[in-house]
Amino acid sequence: QVRLVESGGGLVQAGGSLRLSCAASGRTFTRYTMGWFRQAPGKEREFVATISWTGRSTTYADSVKGRFVISRDSTENAVYLQMDSLKPEDTAVYFCAASGSIVLIEAKGADYWGQGTQVTVSS
Repeated sequence: QVRLVESGGGLVQAGGSLRLSCAASGRTFTRYTMGWFRQAPGKEREFVATISWTGRSTTYADSVKGRFVISRDSTENAVYLQMDSLKPEDTAVYFCAASGSIVLIEAKGADYWGQGTQVTVSS
């Protein structure tokens, strides 16, 4: 079992930045592919970014490429999402996810989820 707890969400103006954190506990964190997903009201949960268990490989949704950076710190059992140049359309609940698979780009591929953290970007 892996427990994930997100933090760092909040209200920010368009063009601003936020850094989300995901603290992991439980089974061997370093063996999991980690990812961030988001869900806006009335929409399906969508992929944002993923990072391999080694930390060497990252993948981003086209909508956030060049603005968001995912990273992980295995010594801290944590995953981060640095979000810059935020836009109103980035407003959503952001979820941290863990998968025992190599690839994590779809919500159905996650084995564990955090409870989510709200990000609101005002125009």
